[in-house]
Amino acid sequence: MRITAGRPFPLGASYDGHGTNFALFSGCAEKVELCLVGEDDQELRLTLPEVDGDIWHGYVPGAGPGTRYGYRVHGPWDPPRGMRCNPAKLLLDPYATAVDGQIDGHPSLCGHDPDAPGRPDERDTLGHVPLGVVTDPAFDWEGDRRPGHPYHSTVLYEAHVKGMTQLHPQVPDELRGTYAGMAHPAVVDHLRSLGVTALELMPVHQFTQDGFLTDQGLSNYWGYNTIGFFAPHNAYASTDHRGGQVREFKSMVKALHAAGIEVILDVVYNHTAEGNEMGPTLSFRGIDNASYYRLVDDSPGHYFDTTGTGNSLLMRHPNVLQLIMDSLRYWVTEMHVDGFRFDLAATLARQFHEVDRLSSFFDLVQQDPVVSRVKLIAEPWDIGDGGYQVGNFPTLWSEWNGRYRDTVRGFWRGDRQTVGEFAERLLGSSDLYQHDRRRPRAGINFAVAHDGFTLRDLVSYEERRNEANGEDGRDGESANRSFNCGIEGPTDDPAVNRLRARQQRNILATLLLSQGVPMLAHGDELGRTQQGNNNVYCQDNTLSWIDWELDEEREGLLEFTRRLVALRHGQPVLRRRRFLRGPEEQGGRVEEAEAVWLRPDGELMAEDDWGRDDAHALALYLCGDEIRGEETIDPARPRQADSLLILVNSWSQEVRFQLPPASFGPAWTVVLDTADPDLTDADEVEFKESSTISLTAHSLRVLRRLQR
Repeated sequence: MRITAGRPFPLGASYDGHGTNFALFSGCAEKVELCLVGEDDQELRLTLPEVDGDIWHGYVPGAGPGTRYGYRVHGPWDPPRGMRCNPAKLLLDPYATAVDGQIDGHPSLCGHDPDAPGRPDERDTLGHVPLGVVTDPAFDWEGDRRPGHPYHSTVLYEAHVKGMTQLHPQVPDELRGTYAGMAHPAVVDHLRSLGVTALELMPVHQFTQDGFLTDQGLSNYWGYNTIGFFAPHNAYASTDHRGGQVREFKSMVKALHAAGIEVILDVVYNHTAEGNEMGPTLSFRGIDNASYYRLVDDSPGHYFDTTGTGNSLLMRHPNVLQLIMDSLRYWVTEMHVDGFRFDLAATLARQFHEVDRLSSFFDLVQQDPVVSRVKLIAEPWDIGDGGYQVGNFPTLWSEWNGRYRDTVRGFWRGDRQTVGEFAERLLGSSDLYQHDRRRPRAGINFAVAHDGFTLRDLVSYEERRNEANGEDGRDGESANRSFNCGIEGPTDDPAVNRLRARQQRNILATLLLSQGVPMLAHGDELGRTQQGNNNVYCQDNTLSWIDWELDEEREGLLEFTRRLVALRHGQPVLRRRRFLRGPEEQGGRVEEAEAVWLRPDGELMAEDDWGRDDAHALALYLCGDEIRGEETIDPARPRQADSLLILVNSWSQEVRFQLPPASFGPAWTVVLDTADPDLTDADEVEFKESSTISLTAHSLRVLRRLQR
């Protein structure tokens, strides 16, 4: 094959119907070889003939989809100065849109000689590393349209491609654990019946396996170990066709969009799978180590790490920023995804050392005409100094609200002096977001996510059970704010099991009744357990996969969750676009307030009530009068929406509530009760104003105002 000059743009491998243009950034290279790898792993090396502004490029006529390739970069080897070029190492293109193969843990993957770290390792890595695959971008989207759900109407569902589908009895064996499995009608129907509007997929960018895990018979199940920011992970493809994972991923997105479900990707741009200076040389390290990675200022032979993985990307380098922005645009424009959740996003804001909301990354996102228009969700922390940044991201962003998680867990296990913060979280966390004109949609509310106990385990264990991870149970979070309801782990005690079931319903109800954007974790609606393991990152087995064989209790929880989500979708007062005004914002006029907090005796909550040790019960009145411009209500013809009264009791004893006077409503009917999950609005149990009703210990009840 021959090679011509080609073009310096776009970066990566671009097929035009006749051949492929290859372009690679390296500011330190002295020569770059394009390596085409045949079916028999025989390698053809072609020197890229041109370099333009640190972009090395060439065009190969006849190279088409399915062609496997990598690079060898010739340049300085000087680790103390951060330079680690080693042409013995075959390198993956950072812009590869598909990847073939996986690393195999061979000792040659190390860039330096293990016996003399100052010298390069001269063993060839061909056959031990993944390769880029040229892909054809053509795909018939058949008029695919983004669902475009507004934030205030969004219900997120965090899921793992394999964990969601591997045991589903209606998904054919050959599709389980794959993108095609996620697109199967049985899985899509489950999401639709649940009322989910957005599926947030755990990492699907190409990731690698860790040797220390595979040596123990474990694996990198979660996938937070990215090596390819443009490539769908190849192990999640049902097809053996080289590069077929791209088409299969697109087909999944198209099927979900047809069902009205958005696709959000959990993306890991804060670090790569190459680890620290002792890690493998797979791509970035060998291409231009000092440009891609943040190195220690006075010791550039070492990596500055705020992620806990060994490295952090250098967020002030223009080519790193370009890589991330090009990747984001690619997934929006070519793969049709609807948004991103950014893992350890505080690291992305570290242009220098401090977390800075004025960093270049945020500026680039803000002005980008493609990326700025999709859903952007930050995990607003990392492990570096000052890394916890909940409430401090720019106005364009939403954030995983860690304060919400901690508060809701603490309140329902009966912690003292939690009612004040619980009230803030239920009404959208204005204390975190309102100061810079952000709205309730800034907070992604969650009580459970992939990282930690499942919902069922949260009410069944107070100690983690992580021995299966091979770290003597020391890994994972030790402070979970969990409550085992009196017995640790599984039990046949009917009273404990009834309480656990009620506590699951309490937390789910709180989540779906809160202002902001709710996020469910996959399987929590089904009572999924990990047997007390709160860190299943390495458990690619039945411990982490969803068990779809449901007993009566789990069927009941699923039905209750469906009703909860339907209640949220049907009641505009539960999903307001802006923060609600209380009596204090209305000059003390209770009758004009949109949200009113009441004591169990029916009186307004006073300043002193919020800090009382014995305060575990309260009521929230949400006024639906004259809601304008909300979904399901015609802004041109405002009408009165339902007003709701939410009664909450996290105490271990029954509490009697006096309903508010007629000025709040003449009569009420119960629409939801976590102590009586089968009760529905159709039962029309009516209570007059100022009457007294009892609320079971550890329970929540929602009443709807009746019109007279």
